[in-house]
Amino acid sequence: MRPKNESPETIAYFYLFNTGEMIKIALVDDHEIFLKGLHKLLSESPEWAIVGTFSNGKSFLNALPSLEMDLLVLDIQLPDIEPEDFIRTIRNLRPKVAVLYLTMMRGTRLLHRLEKYDIQGYVLKDAPVEELRHAIRTVASGGVYFGESITDIDKGTMGNTTTTPANKLSGLLSPRECEILQLICQELSSAEIGEKLFLSTGTVDTHRRNILVKLGVNNTVGLVKFAIQNGLLNET
Repeated sequence: MRPKNESPETIAYFYLFNTGEMIKIALVDDHEIFLKGLHKLLSESPEWAIVGTFSNGKSFLNALPSLEMDLLVLDIQLPDIEPEDFIRTIRNLRPKVAVLYLTMMRGTRLLHRLEKYDIQGYVLKDAPVEELRHAIRTVASGGVYFGESITDIDKGTMGNTTTTPANKLSGLLSPRECEILQLICQELSSAEIGEKLFLSTGTVDTHRRNILVKLGVNNTVGLVKFAIQNGLLNET
């Protein structure tokens, strides 16, 4: 019998010692060093077993039909598939698997778009290791965990906020993305931005897509509106 009103840690240990099975976890992240480090870190615990690591979305989706797992830990932004398309496909194939996002993306607008796919957790990559362990135990035991930095989740006000202190742009975008955002808001085209920053048009377009994803908006109009409303254009 599962213990009542116990911590996620107690429930996780209860599951392990009463079933003889470790919690099976799959990892998806496109940064090889981070992926290997995360694998090594989680493998140190007797509570769970890593059943697969994947560096892109398509390789994971190819393996998904035959992959035995209890929990999926993944980054939001992958190079070969859009975040919403990825989680939608996962839910179509494995509607019951627990999903925990581990990412550097602090924009809660994007999270608001993804929550309809029944995600169970969201933790930032700069969170303490023990917070990640606690999140995994919580989600794997049937609970929901959103990192302490995701301040608006419980209030149901994710739609128009970011979680960086005072909405600081530097905590949300890279320096290059900040430059490009400034130029987008000056109504420069990708070609004009590329010429100014000595980048190819394709590279600028990639940055534009990444900015849209990180800010959780759908188009350039939404991006500019978000930047103005949050005072981001005053950042340098």
